[in-house]
Amino acid sequence: MADTQPPAGTDPGTTRRKRLLVIGSALALIGIGWGAYKFLSNGALVSTDDAYVNGHVVAVTPQVAGTVRAILADDTDRIQSGTTLVALDPSEMRIRLEAANAALGQAVRHVRQLFADVQEAQAVVAVRQTELDRATADLRARRMIVGQGAVTAEEARHAADTVNTATAALKAARDRYAVALSQTAGVTPATHPDILAAQARLRAAALDLERATIRAPVGGMIALRDVQLGRRLAVGERLMAIVPFDQFWIDANFKEGQLAHVCAGQPATMTADIYGSGVTYHGRVADVNAGSGSAFALLPAQNATGNWIKVVQRVPVRIVFDPSELERHPLRIGMSTDVTIDTSRCETVKKPREPSAAETSLYTAQSHTADEQVAAAMKKALGDTE
Repeated sequence: MADTQPPAGTDPGTTRRKRLLVIGSALALIGIGWGAYKFLSNGALVSTDDAYVNGHVVAVTPQVAGTVRAILADDTDRIQSGTTLVALDPSEMRIRLEAANAALGQAVRHVRQLFADVQEAQAVVAVRQTELDRATADLRARRMIVGQGAVTAEEARHAADTVNTATAALKAARDRYAVALSQTAGVTPATHPDILAAQARLRAAALDLERATIRAPVGGMIALRDVQLGRRLAVGERLMAIVPFDQFWIDANFKEGQLAHVCAGQPATMTADIYGSGVTYHGRVADVNAGSGSAFALLPAQNATGNWIKVVQRVPVRIVFDPSELERHPLRIGMSTDVTIDTSRCETVKKPREPSAAETSLYTAQSHTADEQVAAAMKKALGDTE
């Protein structure tokens, strides 16, 4: 058996005291370091590595049904807003547009005829009024001389019958004028309901033709392409997605015990696993989510059970980037990050933030194109009927 006794001349008590002194000194240093950290940071920094890059995934869907004729974008392609992605066969849309064009021309001619009918009916009223005036004057003259024997009583009766006939004809003419006037009252040829309805049908057909070319509503990278040539598409069917690279943020899932002093506007620093600690992103807290991740899960936890076990919840905190840093060091959705928030300052009175807005000018441009086609067709139709 090996000799475990200390070397000769060594006091065991001294050795034990030295060991205790070393351990005590180490513990003291650790305590001093921890105290210095808490003093300097004031406990204001909260961190988590349960944080991931998130962003918008814009679905590209057709607004009209049709057959795919061409596909001009694929996964990982970088595109600009307005780039043509998919082209549908426009044959059906062209037929509907031509029919709507013809219907507009027919409507213009019909409305022109309605206005002409008003003028004609007004002229007929004037003629019938003249006839009645003449018949009334003739009857008056005959009645004045019937007693002198210049005209017979029968001729006077015939004159009275003529007045009655003229009166009925004038009433019928006025009724026809009222009916004709009701078709055009309060409107011009350009604002007549028949023409407005024809214009609406033409605008819808022109929009359908424009939408046969499916364009990107935003710029970014193509992902999740699922469309194929020759496929018959329904309205709203998902074809592919676009991920805008300038609209990323981080969802940092902090434990609920870390959120007591977290509020909107606080500065945050982030590092991403793709670049390591050599690249630091700077951002700010947008706000704390309205609920924990489990509360918004597809199958939320049912805690009102007999075997309930408390689990510390995590609540997403949205961190927005400095755009210039994101441009220099691009990220992708789903990448892992480490997030640290400085909670040393927090506004006691926070104004509600305006809702985030997202808008594309693509659909407005399509509507303007359709309006231009309607205006051109209207000008042509009115010119043809001059």
